[in-house]
Amino acid sequence: MTIGDPSWFETHASRVVHAGYSTVRIDTVGLPGGGRMEREVVEHDDAVAIVPVTDDGDVLLLRQYRQPLGGYILEVPAGTLDVDGEEPEACGRRELREEIQHEASSWTWLTTFHNSAGWSTERTHVYLATGLRVSQMPEGFEPEAEEADMEVVALPFAAAREMVGDGTLTDAKSVIGILLAEPHVI
Repeated sequence: MTIGDPSWFETHASRVVHAGYSTVRIDTVGLPGGGRMEREVVEHDDAVAIVPVTDDGDVLLLRQYRQPLGGYILEVPAGTLDVDGEEPEACGRRELREEIQHEASSWTWLTTFHNSAGWSTERTHVYLATGLRVSQMPEGFEPEAEEADMEVVALPFAAAREMVGDGTLTDAKSVIGILLAEPHVI
């Protein structure tokens, strides 16, 4: 075996300790030296984040309440891949309509990243959406919880990029999306 061989880390046991919006399990893992460790793992559906940029060069962000932070944060529209068989871009199209009531004629995949590989299975697929036009909220969709209190904030792309650089905009998917969208929009 060579260093970095994942077979060194054998999962001996796994037990679910919480099953809800996310599933939390505790894995007992064998170590290369013969010992064992326990690791908490959060199983969560993958997500999609969208960087919507208007023809005028504004990025459309959401001001949304986030309970873990105890306050509001600016972030790009995003959502969970929680519809069976839905592809990431299709999820992005749906989320754009649900969250900011827009459609986009052009979609550019920017990246897919692991949100926090040390404890979560969740990945986020990031897209740039351009050629925006106002649309209606999908039929039958009713905003719930935090979604009912979201506010769309249009900022010049350069201003949003500056907020990333000065630490004002701190949401990870938004930071990654804005940085990767920059060469496409400036």
